[in-house]
Amino acid sequence: MSRSASTAPPCIPSSTRTSDRRRRAPPHGVIDDQGRTVRPAPLRPGVHWQVRVAAPAMPHSEGTPNVLIFDGDYPMAPLAMQLRRDVTLPLDELRARDRDYENIALASLPEMRKAGMAVAILKVVSDMEREGKTINGENQPHRVYAIGKGHVAYYNALEAMDELRIIRTREDLREHMAEWEAAQHDEAARAKLRVGAILGLEGADSVVEPSQLTEWWDDGIRLISIGHYGMSPYGGGTGTGTDTGLLERGPDLLREMDRLGILLDVTHTSDRSVREALAIFKGPLLATHSNARALCSGERQLPDDIIAEVIRRDGVMGASMDTWMIWPQGAPDWATDSWPNNRKHFRRDEVTLDDYVNHIEYTNRMAGDALHSGIGGDTDGQGGRECAPAGIDTVVDYHKVADILRARGYSEPDVENVMWRNWIRLFDAALPAR
Repeated sequence: MSRSASTAPPCIPSSTRTSDRRRRAPPHGVIDDQGRTVRPAPLRPGVHWQVRVAAPAMPHSEGTPNVLIFDGDYPMAPLAMQLRRDVTLPLDELRARDRDYENIALASLPEMRKAGMAVAILKVVSDMEREGKTINGENQPHRVYAIGKGHVAYYNALEAMDELRIIRTREDLREHMAEWEAAQHDEAARAKLRVGAILGLEGADSVVEPSQLTEWWDDGIRLISIGHYGMSPYGGGTGTGTDTGLLERGPDLLREMDRLGILLDVTHTSDRSVREALAIFKGPLLATHSNARALCSGERQLPDDIIAEVIRRDGVMGASMDTWMIWPQGAPDWATDSWPNNRKHFRRDEVTLDDYVNHIEYTNRMAGDALHSGIGGDTDGQGGRECAPAGIDTVVDYHKVADILRARGYSEPDVENVMWRNWIRLFDAALPAR
């Protein structure tokens, strides 16, 4: 919806597969034209595995906004509140005023409009301090709750200023996307639109009791990950190892999420906690900002069986722009150092957008199609420009991902699937009608 009222007709996202798409295959393989399962060699850095041979790609200038973008993860509120950022400013002005000179911002709302970023999953992030936790947190549950509510209030304030539109229903989503598709190739028209926001909890620490979830649902929360860093009240997060399971109240949280229709984000959660959750939670899955452990070692990335389950439940894997999660030599020990300085370990040019796209292709390889991968930037939450792959200066440069996909032989419909349509299809199916 524009920042002035609009009556644009609803837009129903296309879910039609292209005519030459291969049939769905078991995880780790694709089905060829003769119906045989093909298991390609593991993807290696510099070796590009293609889902299928596509028609010649349409010519585009590198990095030029030519498709819309849906960002699967942007922790806007916690960053804006902690760093005193005014995200309504043009990005150059925001950077000039910024108090945190190490985290050079990739995004502001005007920059998102310039990029054609129609929707982002905006996060509420509030952590409970626990023994052994490597990220700062609060020492009392009601304080964690209050900070989370403050992040929601921040998004509500931006909505009241006609900067954001919080998307709560399928009807909201379709109306919003109708406007953005109409303005897709018109930067002046995009500058007048509100950016769409789907709200999620990054870690369930803000939920004091599972029975409180109805309140968060009414606030607009539509997805939750069990963990963030360290132990949450419900299970293991990043830094607890891969074998930390759900805690006593974890199953009750998951059942209540299922009842309300809240999606489960498998990001930032230990392997065992996710596997135990999958036996309880029957609803839609997504990974807002997670990469493949097969390409970058470390507990923060996802193993193949969890990626396969996201695919099986028709979810989306949002690939993170955090170079610690892309560097082929592996990630740090998150249990002892949750904020390691990337530049102390590798130069920025050692992690490229080709390395990033390898993670997108890994998901496509497992699925046998391009219907389950997407952008999951962790925009600015990953450390900003200096912690993004070489070639990324602002979110406008996320379009270079589309250019690489075209160069690797992806058809234009599949480029759009990765850049935004997969996320839209997921939420069009998962959100309440109205």
